Amino acid sequence: MPVKKSAGRAEVMFREAFNRLKMHKPDRLPKGSPVSQNNVAKEAGVDPSALRSARYPELSAEIKRWVREHPQEGPPSIHKTTLSKRAATRKLRERIEALTLQRDKAAARLVNAEAEIVQLMNRVASLEAKLPQSNKVSKLSQP
Repeated sequence: MPVKKSAGRAEVMFREAFNRLKMHKPDRLPKGSPVSQNNVAKEAGVDPSALRSARYPELSAEIKRWVREHPQEGPPSIHKTTLSKRAATRKLRERIEALTLQRDKAAARLVNAEAEIVQLMNRVASLEAKLPQSNKVSKLSQP
């Protein structure tokens, strides 16, 4: 918005702070700070009580109008970002635990299967040894 020529130095400072907050590029406040009359004053480097509606009615109305028109605009807050990252990490940890449990169960089944194969091979060998020599299958020679 163009600044009026009769605007004082303080109002110019407030408008610049307001524009920085609208563009999500504050100098003094943390990134992601919402636009509000108090935050505009803080971004301008003054006490929030310095930006009064009675003293700067047009600017105050512009800020209120912008806040009404852009209720959810802006990057997510640091707190919300942290919470979403924690939730994602928690999901990944749970998935890792589930996969580890699945792997351990599969490994246990494999060990049991290998042990059973060894037992069955030993049993086959012992049964073959008990067979009479004449019942054993002999290989045929090729012509």
